[in-house]
Amino acid sequence: MTDQPTFRLRPGGPADAPAVLRLLDDATAWLVARGRTGQWGTEPASTDPRRIAQADAWASGGGLWLAQTADRPVGALVVGAATEYVPPATEPELYVNLLVTGRTHAGAGIGGRLLAHAAELARERGVGLLRVDCYAGDDGALVRWYERQDFTATDPFTVERPGRPPWPGQVLVRRLD
Repeated sequence: MTDQPTFRLRPGGPADAPAVLRLLDDATAWLVARGRTGQWGTEPASTDPRRIAQADAWASGGGLWLAQTADRPVGALVVGAATEYVPPATEPELYVNLLVTGRTHAGAGIGGRLLAHAAELARERGVGLLRVDCYAGDDGALVRWYERQDFTATDPFTVERPGRPPWPGQVLVRRLD
């Protein structure tokens, strides 16, 4: 027997915005409990009008995929065009705009499976480049996690945020065969 949940991937839609916000809230609470507030701050995404609008846009934009156990989403992936704050790609790409997993299933491989699905989607579109950006602050643990998922760090960047500390980021790429 195994403790690992079984999950399936399914496309998301507009009705899934609350599930994305719940996953973000859970991940933020987990980070805050560990003193890692630089990535997403301290407040729940579900109370931030900007994050609510972002979740609504992701859910209605056609690039949302959910990892789902029998009863609820345990991970979310959003793919599409690169965000405006990262250097542009020099070739066609698929960009991972969001990857978040439920912390109650940490270590179950959900994030890796969602990234593998993103690679499958890129291949289906005839694209040989998958890119993502992530928080590069603190001890760099998130960058190292993506590197363990076969991504290579390329371009560091900083997002200036008026009234708040700058956000250090890292672009990572994965070439697809």
